[in-house]
Amino acid sequence: MSAAAARAAYVDLVENRYFGNVERGRIAAIRACFTDDAVVTIRHGDNPWRVFKGRPGPGELPLEAFWEHICANYEPRFTQFEHVIDADGGCCAATFLVTLVPGANSAYRDRGTLTLHNCNFFWLDGDRIARMIVYYSNPDSGGTDGAKPTGYPPAK
Repeated sequence: MSAAAARAAYVDLVENRYFGNVERGRIAAIRACFTDDAVVTIRHGDNPWRVFKGRPGPGELPLEAFWEHICANYEPRFTQFEHVIDADGGCCAATFLVTLVPGANSAYRDRGTLTLHNCNFFWLDGDRIARMIVYYSNPDSGGTDGAKPTGYPPAK
């Protein structure tokens, strides 16, 4: 596969097959983008990591729980993508803007729209995601309750 074709395949997987289906709330189509044993790790500031697994053990969170939460509470939009692709290494990274508009029945409706700045790393197995790490910043989070954006120093 040429470099241009490999790039196009990665961009299609990330922007269309994965995030496009998150925007449409299609959980089965989202899940189909991932290997059976995929792992998704979310890292946000000083917060504990959240880990979701395709084959969760006792007490572990299933992959679908992550998307079910997003799709049940928000109308998500993903824009302003920039990609770094290593087709030979089977991985890529993407930076992008996330806009989360709370749905009418969302428990987060009073918070209003959130705008997040994300950087996701994807490791592929064939044409499916085997591992994804999500780093995000929420510029609106520092100050709503007196906490610093990093959580340090602790709010008193």
